[in-house]
Amino acid sequence: MLRILLLIQLTASIAFAQKIHSHNDYAKARPFMNAYEQKADFIEADIWLQNGKLVVSHDKPGPQAPTLDSLYLQPIVRLFRQFKDKPSADRDYTFNLVVDVKDNPTEILPLLISLLEQNLPVFNRAANPKAIQVIISGNRPKIPNYFDYPLLQFDGRPSEVYDEETLQRIALISDNFQLYSHWDGNGELSDEDREKLKRVIKRAHNDKKPIRFWAIPDTPNAWKQLKKLGVDVINTDKVAECVQAMR
Repeated sequence: MLRILLLIQLTASIAFAQKIHSHNDYAKARPFMNAYEQKADFIEADIWLQNGKLVVSHDKPGPQAPTLDSLYLQPIVRLFRQFKDKPSADRDYTFNLVVDVKDNPTEILPLLISLLEQNLPVFNRAANPKAIQVIISGNRPKIPNYFDYPLLQFDGRPSEVYDEETLQRIALISDNFQLYSHWDGNGELSDEDREKLKRVIKRAHNDKKPIRFWAIPDTPNAWKQLKKLGVDVINTDKVAECVQAMR
């Protein structure tokens, strides 16, 4: 019995190992590369449709906005060529590219899939365990339509209900921290806020999904307290500092 309990605990710790999400990565001084060098687990890019191309920008893009292909996809492809079908010399490292869709997903997602299909060994994790999983956040299609988009997984929400089949297309559960707490990251979370967070974390874990909150206080104290609560993916604009504090 003791061996069984230890195995269950070990499996849980592996399934929900602490991960780091590079929020608004494209806005950094060195988009992609800084997060990659820090071995971030999730790297986020906001995308729009402009003149038939997918471009990266937080707000409505100007004419000089870089494309998703040039800023992220092609650098990733070059890494896979360099390291022979994996993204790094570290055999254990791979990551997720979180595409935050700002325009109509029914127009954007077919274009995105066409780009990914040009390099299937790089973006098809079903065929290559080290491939980059692309996760759709922001403006997502209707839940029943998730199955229309091969290669993609989706960023779920606690307010949504998924059947067992759909859960296989959900990579993680995310929500706005401000819906549960207005804590500024100093001192301790209130007991009331802590209990609200614990409930939503438990629901995600019951579905065997990691959970992330955006709009958290972006401080070492907040990162550590959220980790203790069971938050699996720490959302941060300070990737290097977060890595140093959490790993």
